[in-house]
Amino acid sequence: MTMQSPQQPTVFTPDADSSRQLRDAFGKFATGVTVVTAPSADGPIAIVANSFSSVSLDPALVLWSVDRNARRFPYFDAADHYAIHVLAAEQGDLCKLAARNAQVLSEHPHTLNADGVPLIDHCLARFECRRVAAHDAGDHVIIVGQVQRTEMRDGQPLTFFGGDFGSVTS
Repeated sequence: MTMQSPQQPTVFTPDADSSRQLRDAFGKFATGVTVVTAPSADGPIAIVANSFSSVSLDPALVLWSVDRNARRFPYFDAADHYAIHVLAAEQGDLCKLAARNAQVLSEHPHTLNADGVPLIDHCLARFECRRVAAHDAGDHVIIVGQVQRTEMRDGQPLTFFGGDFGSVTS
């Protein structure tokens, strides 16, 4: 890989041989961090996603994407209801645990909503959703949900940039 500087950027054409560079380039976009939860026959399931975005206010729609090759993909591909939790800066440990363990909620306090979706407390925002669409997108599936209930609080967000967690201060 070519070393870069502000005056001399790295330029490449995305292909199979430059997947690490492409991942690094995507990592230049600072994002918030979410944990998406869903019920399953194996108990509550969680996955970390930074591919979350609002889509529409009327109706209230959000999207996120999941890798088809992820071991957790079948759970979320089958889920009609799920919740997206926008994590607070102090929830970094939960995020790391959820990244390693799909069933982290078996060891973490949570409640269930009327649809059986596991809900995590103390997040900056939580969107309880009903799946309304799924779109093929390369090695991922984009899942669109209609927000049925929302909860939010003040606080600092957990962020992800360049492969590391951090936070934003105002």
